Amino acid sequence: MSNTPDGVPSRTTSGTGFRTNRPRETKPPAASRAHLGEGSVVPGATEATRNGPEHATQPVSYDAILLSSFGGPEGQDDVLPFLRNVTRGRDIPDARLEKVAHHYRQFGGISPINQQNRHLKSALQEALARAGLDLPVYWGNRNWAPYLDEALTQAAEDGVRTLLAIPTSAYSSYSSCRQYREDWADALEASGLQQSLQIDKVRQFFSHPGFIQPFIDGVRTGVAEAMQAGHDYSNIEVLFSTHSIPTDDAARSGAGLFTDVDGGGYAAQHLAVTAKVITEAAPGISWQLVYQSRSGTPSQPWLVPDINDALEALEGRTAVLIVPLGFVSDHIEVLWDLDTEACGTAARLGLWVTRTPTPGTHPDFVHALVDMVQERITGRPTQQRANTTTIGPWFDVCRPGCCESTRLGFKPAIAGIQP
Repeated sequence: MSNTPDGVPSRTTSGTGFRTNRPRETKPPAASRAHLGEGSVVPGATEATRNGPEHATQPVSYDAILLSSFGGPEGQDDVLPFLRNVTRGRDIPDARLEKVAHHYRQFGGISPINQQNRHLKSALQEALARAGLDLPVYWGNRNWAPYLDEALTQAAEDGVRTLLAIPTSAYSSYSSCRQYREDWADALEASGLQQSLQIDKVRQFFSHPGFIQPFIDGVRTGVAEAMQAGHDYSNIEVLFSTHSIPTDDAARSGAGLFTDVDGGGYAAQHLAVTAKVITEAAPGISWQLVYQSRSGTPSQPWLVPDINDALEALEGRTAVLIVPLGFVSDHIEVLWDLDTEACGTAARLGLWVTRTPTPGTHPDFVHALVDMVQERITGRPTQQRANTTTIGPWFDVCRPGCCESTRLGFKPAIAGIQP
């Protein structure tokens, strides 16, 4: 099999892996149905996951990996079409989208996420080869080129029939898990490959030690820097920041297993990671889980506190570490919402501040992705899987209704039990 660098049809790429013509402006339309194989309950799945076990322990010989990400504009002309894709179905006028567009326009209309995914794809491909796994890596985005349907079309042309998908999102929620599964269903239908391609997904990887280690390293370094700058341990505050989501979505996250936690499974998973990071990197230090990047109407409740409000409310602190716990790479919501807005708030308040790194292509994180591929190829028993929090390892197959969005309505989704 062959694989173009960006996982898109070769007719739209050059030898460098960058597009030589303007990408199309719209993502695939919403699927009308998700193909169900005879007797299956999991749409578009391999035999190992078709009957919906929480953890798949049957070995599978996958043909390739599907790296799936959010996507981002790569020029000023891309910004509004990209935001229309992100908000499709919500009838948001362009005038309102421009209020978000200026975040991208500050960086020349270029989101760094696509280049970061090129680096991650390359690092993952090299790590798979070192592990003796001859698996091409295709890359497709949900909201901008290279689109998922383009990646699937190229994979099918290369002879691929079974894909193991890796979303660049670690936690359970509608936007970080189920929406990926919906967009895979959209891409399969748009490319006409519902009957010929099967897609499984790796588990949500928040609890894998390779995902958590970069945050441990970052907090250790950040605390040391703060103390070297003259700040006492007791005067340092660690703010673990993640994307806010609607409280209604949060309540439905995590397969309904955390109804006693404010913020549902989404918050519970973050708190479990936070506990591990603090224990390993800075025992006894003061910390909070905070949220950022809220959108939507003011009347709709979202998870709080906002990171800027948390900074304003601090008392008795002279230094702050901002830890982007909810993010895999330094994309716009890290560069703008944290590095620009939150760090600006901290500076205005007279606080020493630093922002710790995201996993990016940290060797431990890349190894974690390879390890999760290996556990599915070999059918590794659940109790032998890498896990370093009190929650996990998480499910290979999403449970019925997990992370559904009542405000957006039911949509076909694959790699999980219907509905």
